[in-house]
Amino acid sequence: MDTTDIIGAAGVGLLLLAYLLLMMKVLNRNDNVYIVMNLLGASIACYASVLLEYMPFIILEAFWALIALAALIGNLSNGWIRR
Repeated sequence: MDTTDIIGAAGVGLLLLAYLLLMMKVLNRNDNVYIVMNLLGASIACYASVLLEYMPFIILEAFWALIALAALIGNLSNGWIRR
């Protein structure tokens, strides 16, 4: 396992952990913690995809991160600061 694999695994692991916590009802989809986990996980996975020069996942993870960023900005601007 090289550095790129470790970076990618960390990003994907964070995304999967966020989803698991959502499914177990530990987090809510509007919780800032859930949104930040998605933002960081997608950003890290996107960075690993850039290192691999694999455009399909660069696009996927970049959009995932942008959507999470928009959700976080929306929460913060509406005063929905949770957890």
